[in-house]
Amino acid sequence: MNSLAPAVAEDRYQCVVIDDDPDICTLISKVLSKIGVNSLGLPSANALAGALKQQHPAIVFLDITLDRSDAIDGIRVLRQGSFAGAVQLISGKDPELLNSIKVIGERHGLKMLEPLRKPFRSEHLRRIFTSGNDNAAGSAPVQKLHPEPAKWKAAPAADPVLQVNLAEALEAHWLDMAYQPKVDLFLNRVVGAEGLARINHPVHGHLGPQSFLPGASGAALNRLTEFVIRKAFLDWEVMARAGRNPHLAVNAPVQALIDPSLVKLVREHHPRNPKWPGLIIEVTEGDVVKEFDAVSEAAVQLRIYGVILAIDDFGSGYSSFARLKQFPFGEIKLDRSFVQNCASDAMNASICQSIVDLARAAGATCVAEGIENKDDWDALIRLGCNFGQGFLFGRPMSVGKLIERTARQG
Repeated sequence: MNSLAPAVAEDRYQCVVIDDDPDICTLISKVLSKIGVNSLGLPSANALAGALKQQHPAIVFLDITLDRSDAIDGIRVLRQGSFAGAVQLISGKDPELLNSIKVIGERHGLKMLEPLRKPFRSEHLRRIFTSGNDNAAGSAPVQKLHPEPAKWKAAPAADPVLQVNLAEALEAHWLDMAYQPKVDLFLNRVVGAEGLARINHPVHGHLGPQSFLPGASGAALNRLTEFVIRKAFLDWEVMARAGRNPHLAVNAPVQALIDPSLVKLVREHHPRNPKWPGLIIEVTEGDVVKEFDAVSEAAVQLRIYGVILAIDDFGSGYSSFARLKQFPFGEIKLDRSFVQNCASDAMNASICQSIVDLARAAGATCVAEGIENKDDWDALIRLGCNFGQGFLFGRPMSVGKLIERTARQG
């Protein structure tokens, strides 16, 4: 996109507008030109990177969703370019998401102005430059994130199990997905499912994660993450054509979650059907604690595309309680060690109650894992836990079986 007004490199109030809607760029350019501010309109974060090599704007207007990129990508470009001006977020998205992105920008050392929600008026734009904002102020030191590799959670095996090389299984296309139903405990109705990676071995048949996750390389785990997300998208579309609309979830290791390629994958391949309820990505509580800032940033960026994060095995790592209110999660998975026997164990019941209350206060969903008997189911209902999964409601099954199961509900 060409400059919308002549650029003046030394002009203190020069702007760059990053928005893939040319009408918005034109609107901002016209309003600001009336007060002597020149603007450059760009459609994406990638275009911003090139512009920063030649321009030194005092302020960057940054939309949340851009051409093959988003505001988090833009923030990273500004950080890498040691941007010293101010950043004005503009979007019609909900205020909570805007504020979360603002916090990420501040964490990266950028001067973030209060977000401006669309549709806005011309006086809102003029006020940014006439209210005394020192938009050319310097920024704080840039925070650098150095995530360490981590592993997917694999269930411990009581006996030696056959081990299969994950990279080999991926190359041979042995991977598949099984779905364990997620049930509304009050209505006894399937509302979603957790997708679990499985291997269909040509000799040894169906193998669970304990056969291929231990010892898997980081590269193989990243490829597995790509597989389960793509498969969940495709399987949801299969279910949608059958008249079903479950909220599917998949698991991901922290190093795959915070890799920029995951956001790109979701952005380009998520279902375009307006009925798509989004995707849930589950990450273990321990991973959240170890990489809190990086995972928080990934969670906010993924929310732009309808993906929320669930904290898996919650309650097994108490160190995260103090920071929970700062983490943008949408779901808590109540660890099975507290769920089992919660009907008869007062301590387990008390812990479950605390976590259910915590989720409710945070506006998140609480899902109890590992429900295996009616007594625990009844106890969880009394505790106010709305959703659950476990062998009592069904073992992992094929997408076809899941369609049949949900069809019986009407």
